[in-house]
Amino acid sequence: MIIRKEITIGFIVGIIANVIGTLGYILIFSDLSIATSLQIASEQGHIGSILALGALLNLAAFFGFIKLKRDHRAKGVLIATFLTAIIILLLKLF
Repeated sequence: MIIRKEITIGFIVGIIANVIGTLGYILIFSDLSIATSLQIASEQGHIGSILALGALLNLAAFFGFIKLKRDHRAKGVLIATFLTAIIILLLKLF
């Protein structure tokens, strides 16, 4: 039960890190608003690339949890990263 809670915390941290990374990338490299940038990226088929760049922030969360000896939380971050990869794959295929 405790392990499941730790993995869930890591998963949530991974999702939040991905969202922050994605929004940060848009804010830094786009002169347009977030909504406009996402709409244009969607029209041009670049949402997957933006999500992948946002997922780079998961590296910090993953290695931070490893350094703190929170292996189950790191596993949750890894699961969130795999979920992002599956979403990117589906966006590229369809």
